[in-house]
Amino acid sequence: MNNFSYVRATSVLEAIAHSSKNPSALVIAGGTNLVDRLKVFLDQPSQLVDVSRLDLKQIEPTPEGGIRIGALVTNTAAADHPQIRRNYPLLSRAILAGASQQIRNVATVGGNLMQRTRCPYYYDTAFGCNKRQPGSGCPAITGVSRSNAILGASDRCVAVHPSDMCVALAALAAVVEVEGPRGKRQIPFAEFHRLPGNTPERDTNLEVGELITAVTLPPLPFAQSGVYLKIRDRASYAFALVSVAAALDLSGGRIRNARLAMGGVAHKPWRLLAVEQFLVGKSVQDDTLRQAADLALRDAKPLTGNNFKVELAKRAIRRAIAVAAKGGGVG
Repeated sequence: MNNFSYVRATSVLEAIAHSSKNPSALVIAGGTNLVDRLKVFLDQPSQLVDVSRLDLKQIEPTPEGGIRIGALVTNTAAADHPQIRRNYPLLSRAILAGASQQIRNVATVGGNLMQRTRCPYYYDTAFGCNKRQPGSGCPAITGVSRSNAILGASDRCVAVHPSDMCVALAALAAVVEVEGPRGKRQIPFAEFHRLPGNTPERDTNLEVGELITAVTLPPLPFAQSGVYLKIRDRASYAFALVSVAAALDLSGGRIRNARLAMGGVAHKPWRLLAVEQFLVGKSVQDDTLRQAADLALRDAKPLTGNNFKVELAKRAIRRAIAVAAKGGGVG
């Protein structure tokens, strides 16, 4: 671990000022992912800016009927909040599926959005990695690729985003509130994370000095039917091979509206907009579920080691939609 300075910010503006004047500085709150990266020399910042004591820990209703979650709300507090459990149960289930109680007690909502891939080649500095060192290659493409992307990848990177929470936030069409040197702005969740393209080293569209201050969930009454289905190698807090967040608005046996997103399949949480549109007006029948799943995976480009994910993802989509149609559940 390299030498670095440490500063504890006392305000959002102070944190922005430190991060803006020192582009190699990193922000730390719970540190559940950052500290791991520091230990294996993936990050070598010149300064850590501690934001853990900033006043960004509120969960409160919005005037529109949604809910606003401060960036420093812990995962535990978010998952256990009565309004989130009642109105957005798929978010609560996703958080509970994502980590142990000990990690949830210190990990923050803002930090969850900023965590980086767990691709083994990214963590193993004996290999090149375009995400870690642009231009050094992507050994996962021809190597062990079981956990890697089948959608939205590029010839520069096939890593997947590791978050469970973010899959639920994508399905709920959350909005990320940020503040930086140029003031405040709101980023639709679908635009917050990036696909790898030619710049896999960039995970998000945050600019230098910008700080996440909150995540806002819009009002969505049918989110109470929410489902979060996570397929993993073991039940004890493994990262998802495939996950699905789903919610349905049903009337008279037909779907009026749908929300669907997937995890474990792409460099960012993967919203299934085309599938949502396809489902509108249809009844929840086996043929409809098969067509929806096929549509979701029509552009999949699996690698040698993860071709199984295509069929696994289709089955997960069918099951998540079917469970959401019955009122929600799983985890």
